[in-house]
Amino acid sequence: MSFNLKVLQVIPKLGYGGAETGCYDIAHYLPENNCKSFIVTSGGELTKFIDRKKVKLIRLPVHSKNPFLILLNSIILVFIILFYNISIVHARSRAPAWSCLIATKLTGRKFVTTFHGTYNFNGKIKKFYNSVMVRSDLIIAGSNFIFSHIKENYSNLINVKKKLLVIFRGINVDYFDPSTLLEKDEIKLLNEWGILENKKIILLPGRLTSWKGQELFIEAINLANIELGYEAFYAVVLGNDQGRDVYKKKLHHLCERYKISKQIKFIDTCENMALAYKVSDIIVSASIEPEAFGRVAVEAQSMEKLIIASNIGGSNETVINEKTGLLFESGDPKSLSKKIIQALTMDESLLKTMGIEGRKNIVKKFNVEKMCFSTYSEYKRLIN
Repeated sequence: MSFNLKVLQVIPKLGYGGAETGCYDIAHYLPENNCKSFIVTSGGELTKFIDRKKVKLIRLPVHSKNPFLILLNSIILVFIILFYNISIVHARSRAPAWSCLIATKLTGRKFVTTFHGTYNFNGKIKKFYNSVMVRSDLIIAGSNFIFSHIKENYSNLINVKKKLLVIFRGINVDYFDPSTLLEKDEIKLLNEWGILENKKIILLPGRLTSWKGQELFIEAINLANIELGYEAFYAVVLGNDQGRDVYKKKLHHLCERYKISKQIKFIDTCENMALAYKVSDIIVSASIEPEAFGRVAVEAQSMEKLIIASNIGGSNETVINEKTGLLFESGDPKSLSKKIIQALTMDESLLKTMGIEGRKNIVKKFNVEKMCFSTYSEYKRLIN
């Protein structure tokens, strides 16, 4: 059956987020198992890395929430499904999922969705829009937290014929491997960041948006400075504002108010995230809303770095508190500052031990091979 399996994944854009990298990884895993792989997307940075000999890339405006375009995309998807004789259509976001739902109903093909977030809703209209993600034959949750969210909010739409299961997101542990990076590259990156003094570095990765907790992080840095009595470390806020100029200015003003502008570095992008983790001593995930999975916490552990994460969402599943990282009270800058001070003053041997345990945790539970194999196995069960 596997050599006849043709899987079409549909995603708004192929960037560097968790949903996008998961789509990319599955797309390249399938051809290694004699399956044919297709991606429909509107574009994105990752498209240039797709192996066109293995994966067929088709561009459509599937990022749009315009009802007319959603309907138009569904018609085009019908032709794509029939022309390439697609077996399974896998949607990874709500707008394209509606197009996929219509197309699979018309063509009689199997429909798969992956819940990559909680997709908050305030009313019936938004909840109905979100509900497309549970109208598939197979619903994949990226964590136990997301699984519980689906059961709590959409159980009335999930009947016995539909399957809901958890497949943890995975990362490439060969890429996020501290032993593969060169010292000269580390020195070059530190120079680019303007970090010349031999101080510890605390890294907060993530796009600049309020729920990622950058304000809370800056407040915690200020509190840590007050407690320690001096600027004992550098802090790096790594992430693009994606057009949120007002929010970025707000963060800079906050740094100026606390007189820590020289201590905190704002970096827009870094193409080599493994290197960014390697040059840092402590990694922070300060989200004030639950992360569906929390890729930062997983990548940091894979790089044998101590992770400090908020105790909500996926972090509770990926971080083993006091063994592979530290959890703090979500939304509480005082709690975060205490954990930062604990990490800064931690014995180096204990810090190293926690780093080693962190990588073991990720290799065992959250590696990309395990994610791809589990997804591929579910595809085969669905067809059979």
